[in-house]
Amino acid sequence: MTTPTTPTPQATPEPQEGPQRQIWPGHPYPLGATYDGSGTNFALYSSAATGVDLCLFDDEGHEERVALKEVDGDVWHAYLPGISPGQKYGYRVAGPYDPASGHRCDPSKLLLDPYAKAISGEVTPSQTLYSYSFDNPEVRNEEDSAGHTMRSVVINPYFDWGHDRPPNHEYHETIIYEAHVKGMTKLHPMVPEDLRGTYAGLAQPAVIDHLKNLGATAIELMPVHQFVNDTHLQEKGLSNYWGYNTIGFFAPHNTYAAYGTKGEQVQEFKSMVKAFHEADIEVILDVVYNHTAEGNHLGPTLSFRGIDNSSYYRLVDGSASHYFDTTGTGNSLLMRSPAVLQLIMDSLRYWVSEIGVDGFRFDLAVTLGRNGEHFDASHPFYMAMVTDPLLSTVKLINEPWDLGPNGWNTGRFPAPTADWNDHFRNTVRSFWLAQPRSITSGGGGGDLRDLATRLAGSADHFGHGRIPGGRGTYASINFITAHDGFTLRDLVSFNDKHNEANLEDNRDGSNDNMSWNHGWEGFLNVPREIAVARRRSMRNMLGTLILAAGTPMLTAGDELGRSQMGNNNAYCQDNALTWVNWELDPWQIDLRSTAAFLLRLRRDNPVLRPVRFYTEYAPANDSLLDLDWFDVSGGPMPQYLWFDPSYRTLQMLRSGGGAGSDVLLVFNGSPWPIQVTLPAGRGVPFKLAWDSTWERPRSVTPVYAPGATTSLHPLSMRVYL
Repeated sequence: MTTPTTPTPQATPEPQEGPQRQIWPGHPYPLGATYDGSGTNFALYSSAATGVDLCLFDDEGHEERVALKEVDGDVWHAYLPGISPGQKYGYRVAGPYDPASGHRCDPSKLLLDPYAKAISGEVTPSQTLYSYSFDNPEVRNEEDSAGHTMRSVVINPYFDWGHDRPPNHEYHETIIYEAHVKGMTKLHPMVPEDLRGTYAGLAQPAVIDHLKNLGATAIELMPVHQFVNDTHLQEKGLSNYWGYNTIGFFAPHNTYAAYGTKGEQVQEFKSMVKAFHEADIEVILDVVYNHTAEGNHLGPTLSFRGIDNSSYYRLVDGSASHYFDTTGTGNSLLMRSPAVLQLIMDSLRYWVSEIGVDGFRFDLAVTLGRNGEHFDASHPFYMAMVTDPLLSTVKLINEPWDLGPNGWNTGRFPAPTADWNDHFRNTVRSFWLAQPRSITSGGGGGDLRDLATRLAGSADHFGHGRIPGGRGTYASINFITAHDGFTLRDLVSFNDKHNEANLEDNRDGSNDNMSWNHGWEGFLNVPREIAVARRRSMRNMLGTLILAAGTPMLTAGDELGRSQMGNNNAYCQDNALTWVNWELDPWQIDLRSTAAFLLRLRRDNPVLRPVRFYTEYAPANDSLLDLDWFDVSGGPMPQYLWFDPSYRTLQMLRSGGGAGSDVLLVFNGSPWPIQVTLPAGRGVPFKLAWDSTWERPRSVTPVYAPGATTSLHPLSMRVYL
């Protein structure tokens, strides 16, 4: 909680209706502000209200209040002729203020419409936003908040989509690229300066061409729902860069708009989606439906709290003045409330049907499916979503954990959703970094069972019996890095986090990163041999990620060797530390070429994109098993070696079924060279397609006879066709 200068107390003016204002009854549905060409229908749900004022604002900030007289099914509504797009508005809700009973209505606070399609302005630090006195929380504060909060905006829903068609990529063809609207473009030299950091900037040809040339088929945008920049961060000179602090579930975040914030941001966002679709790239949104920006019982009153607190938030049983929190943000939405379920379902459908997006990644998704202390895969929200005729056709991706009890649920979500696979992340980091770090320091490593399971699609989590296949390999969203944590380059450059810039004395962020600096912390005066080893480790992880069964997700800038200087929790760093730097050294250009080559290899060889889990049988009319494992001698992998932590060489042969190339992946996870004998396969030569020791892909590569012996460099991998 912050304590800014307290303004002079002022009384809340009585509601006033404009002398010439026509007010018609209107309709209770749809909720929100709906413009029809002649006027606007306003509808607000509140079961707690005893009175609702619609507040209209002109460009000078003058407020006109219109009392809503019509109420149907707890929806307060009116139709106002002549109200057109660009009109700023909000609500004041009268009703009980009794926190002990879960009610926090406060007409002195201007409230955002939960269904606002656009939002103007920002929240600025002020005690007026709070319904209590900072000096004594038991004392009511009835200062008017209008001067320090945001406005809802009426929009024109029309947009010319032309011949737009969603790409509708199948999961086995999908490569996800996680990016930040501002961070992706703020430093891009080919994006016009006035468009950098905006939706329009992200839609520029230079950005789209980068994604196309890389091989990405979907861009997953970090939060673009309207969010609040935390006042405590503002006072430190920092800001909520990531945006996991939503207040408007229908509105594109206004500070990412280049062309205005009185509804223009909606048109700009649609234009961006249209541009990506024209390039055959899907747009997936990272969405935060688990909590809002209003925080805990000491948070500001911005919208939901003042409209109908007990209908929107999960309150503590027996202590309704407090919020049950499984998100670490102070509150959790009440997912069993019809009002909340309708809000989220309406929001999801709106973003698909009206804005044109192609899917969602659900932040802290366990909260969305909680029944008490346990996650329920058959929760009404998930059942409504996966059976919805529209939403069930787009990509639905879960972050399968939250901070509450029993919060880790990777693999337990219903089809057709997919999950971020943290087990894949941990296994790959461990095999290529944490275990070699231990071995080179005189410690032990780990056996190969978990690596093989991840390479084959994580049937232990997504197979549900493996045959016939459960949710399928595609349900595993494989990743090694994401926005939260070290970048790929920092994973190989830092043993410890360096979050001092966050001004929390380096206490924030995870201490368990499974990273390895290769014997030299950071980037100052790095010996050449360590720099070479680091680059090889990055290529090892890219190769493992891209060529494993499942759906790969890359983090923006990892293909360029982006660093955050060891900061593994850069949520508050809206600056060059987190923005993608497009001025590249030669090794970074080589790394980008490597990532693009590996993605082409995956695209061109269907055997690397299996839809089903392996069966340990040979397909019809094939002499090879669909997937087989071999040891260093080229013979079948003995059972005992799977359990031997000192054995770190693995050969994985996938059969193309006679219709396409077979692919052999060879891994050497030991810090010394290994002599490997290739398996017999079909008795035809193996062509070396890629070696992680190569700084850049090669067009001319050697061919090996079946059963040939070759030497693998320490900590390296190869791909043979």
